Amino acid sequence: MCYYIVAMKKRRPTKKPVKSEVDYSFLTLLTGSDLSSQRLPFMKVEGKENGPTIWLTGCIHGDEVGGMVTIQEVFKKLKSQGLLSGTVYGLPVMNPIGFENISRHLTATSEDINRLFPGRTNGTMGERIAERIFSTIITTKPDLVLDLHNDWINSIPYTLIDPNPGIKLKKTYDAVKNFAHQTGLIVINEAEENEDKDELLKTLSGSLLQANVPALTLELGPSYIVEDKFVDYGVSAIFNILSDLKMIKPTEIFDYPLPKGFDDKTLHYTHQPRASKSGVVRFLAKAGDVVKTDDVIAIIYNSFGKKQETVRATRDAIVLGHADSSVAHPGMELYAFGYKE
Repeated sequence: MCYYIVAMKKRRPTKKPVKSEVDYSFLTLLTGSDLSSQRLPFMKVEGKENGPTIWLTGCIHGDEVGGMVTIQEVFKKLKSQGLLSGTVYGLPVMNPIGFENISRHLTATSEDINRLFPGRTNGTMGERIAERIFSTIITTKPDLVLDLHNDWINSIPYTLIDPNPGIKLKKTYDAVKNFAHQTGLIVINEAEENEDKDELLKTLSGSLLQANVPALTLELGPSYIVEDKFVDYGVSAIFNILSDLKMIKPTEIFDYPLPKGFDDKTLHYTHQPRASKSGVVRFLAKAGDVVKTDDVIAIIYNSFGKKQETVRATRDAIVLGHADSSVAHPGMELYAFGYKE
């Protein structure tokens, strides 16, 4: 009987895609009573190597659910593709009470949490929530915090930067501006023409900047509903930054398509002009349109269809979005614009 020995070639082990584990847990909020304690969903993924610390936060206004879903999708993508270095934290729902009631505010106290930072441990319910969020983020010494929000139904995505904190924080503010342009979205300086700039210092991004932490706000499409294209814009903007920081493998750079002259610019923000008459608004300019000074952008009619007011652009600008309602009253905001000096 003959035996034949067959030499088998050793197969090279196929490289499995590098995956990262995501930790899911909760932050407990002590709101003053065991009857009103809340938990904030908390997410964390760590890379194989040391690197930057990034925070993603969302749904501080309970009706702005798109940011929450954007954070979910970022973590799903990091789990499957892997995080090479650093740490990414996520707080997808910072206002669970408002979320449950589909409300911008903390419904129990009618507070806007995003005007209460850095918060107080023995303050109101909203201030305690703000303090818990703020102190948790600060403890990790983050390199960047991206706070995700949603805007009007008819709007384009954009990045907001807070007021310049002055020469003492110049290095941090320069980092903020650099990160803002890396998102690939249009960049808006929120401080311009804001009627109460002190209020901006009490937002999450504004208070973090005052604490020497780079922070940005991303406005990603409509509130109340999830629009997948805006989720994709948000994920792509975040991955632009992670790629630049070498926290992930190099990715194709995302740039939101903008009209010539408005790309690679830091624009200023304005709600002017506002309505001066009551009636029904017919919006003529849409999100993403470029308007020129004196262009007719809206017309307000009365209940008989008689023209009450012709609304004209006060400057050359790009339309960031227009109001969700066509019912106008004197002083009401109709549009948001970004304009060049």
